[in-house]
Amino acid sequence: MDKKINALKNLIPFFLLFFLVSCSSKKYYLFIGTYTNTTSKGIYIYDFNSATGEATPIWNTDSVTNPSYLTISKDEKYVYAVNETNGANPGRVTAYSFDKKNVKLNFINTTASGGDDPCYISTTNDNKWLAVANYTSGTATLFRINADGSVAPYSELVNDTIYRRPGANKTPHVHETVFSRDEKYLLTPDLGLDKLIVYKFDRNSKTPLTVPSTSIAQSADSTGPRHITFAKDGKFVYLMHEMGANVTVYSWDDGKLTQVQDIGTFPKGFAGVKDGAEIMLSPDGKFLYASDRGDLNLIAIFSIDTSSGKLILKGTIPTEGKHPRNFIIDPSGNFLLVANQDSESIIIFKRDQESGMLTNTGKQIHIPRPVCLQMIPE
Repeated sequence: MDKKINALKNLIPFFLLFFLVSCSSKKYYLFIGTYTNTTSKGIYIYDFNSATGEATPIWNTDSVTNPSYLTISKDEKYVYAVNETNGANPGRVTAYSFDKKNVKLNFINTTASGGDDPCYISTTNDNKWLAVANYTSGTATLFRINADGSVAPYSELVNDTIYRRPGANKTPHVHETVFSRDEKYLLTPDLGLDKLIVYKFDRNSKTPLTVPSTSIAQSADSTGPRHITFAKDGKFVYLMHEMGANVTVYSWDDGKLTQVQDIGTFPKGFAGVKDGAEIMLSPDGKFLYASDRGDLNLIAIFSIDTSSGKLILKGTIPTEGKHPRNFIIDPSGNFLLVANQDSESIIIFKRDQESGMLTNTGKQIHIPRPVCLQMIPE
């Protein structure tokens, strides 16, 4: 009996090691949206290992036009994509069901996006509403999602021309549609009008959007508000500007924005072309990352004072490619993946969770014209 007990005791470290390895090697499905004007097939699905940083191709569509931005329903059953076309072929929104067993997408339906060049798409947590930003036409549209995951024709369309200052000749360009954490509001940065517009959102109304009188934040002229992200506790909003490549920090109080800070993503003294793109928080909420295209092609790394919301620029790192349009941090926080649109590569960086700093792993995914990255657990 003693021998058996001792043998079991000797096995405990091995079981513990196996358990730790199993927990640390969480796998995710990586979804990639692309432009299809070269050799891309549309939407790609990869297996991503958060312990090793390895990415393995699994599946892709074969005939879909410019699915440049994707969103995945919170129950992980549906994937929605914008189809970024314009002119004679206005933009569209396409719905897919996600077959996790066979790892593939099944087409459900498609409908008009309500404008040209849709560039962003998001859903509510209950998967009953979908919001789309139509860049070129300067419109934001809301769609009801049916019980089978299909998208109904849009219920409401707002043209940002109504927010243009009298006498101004600026052209509206809605770049994003983001629901607040409590989903009482929808925030839409307008790059052309240099405004961040906040709508009240009433999910029970046929036309859910209204604009409170104090809910439009004005950016400096020609800085180009582009993308936002909320602090982990929901008390702050971080706004990335495209032409200015600066981040503006706002406090957030039930739909009201108050500016706290404005800080650049570039090294001091830099005078070249700036072209800000994506902005994202680390899973623990302690660090903020932003991509800059233009002459720099870098990721800026900020630490966050969680009490004041203010940022400190800790450093920058080249993205080892051109035009870092989008990036994602895997849910474990171990890796940051950057989609370099023009050099057709996704570079995989190791992330130090204590310092927030990034190191190039040397691993990458070669894919035509990558634009958007999304992840869900396998």
